[in-house]
Amino acid sequence: MTPEQRFLENLRDMQEAASEAVGFVKDVTLEAFERDILIQRAVAMTFVLIAAAAARVLAGFPSAVSEYPDIDWRKIRGWRDMVVHEHEPLDWRLVWDTVQVDLPALIRQINQLRHPHIQGE
Repeated sequence: MTPEQRFLENLRDMQEAASEAVGFVKDVTLEAFERDILIQRAVAMTFVLIAAAAARVLAGFPSAVSEYPDIDWRKIRGWRDMVVHEHEPLDWRLVWDTVQVDLPALIRQINQLRHPHIQGE
């Protein structure tokens, strides 16, 4: 596998996990999300998957940070630690907001990186 293919594979992994998280809460209210441990755990796992792929990008393609500054690679990588190592309970409202706002934006950004011809390039 070429380096470019590995990079694109990591982007695909991030995009798929982000899309799954958005799908998990598609027809759910914030109140229902705060009560549903199954959806919470599913979304938390997608954060771990997204963060792991971002960590692989940072390790294998450090120039991605400067080449694609619209994506906060380091912050995204930190999502894993937030989910796995946080000693306090997760702030589910913050998670909700991230799924509602940040993940759709990330999906669009990755889509543009994976498919630059869509932008007319």
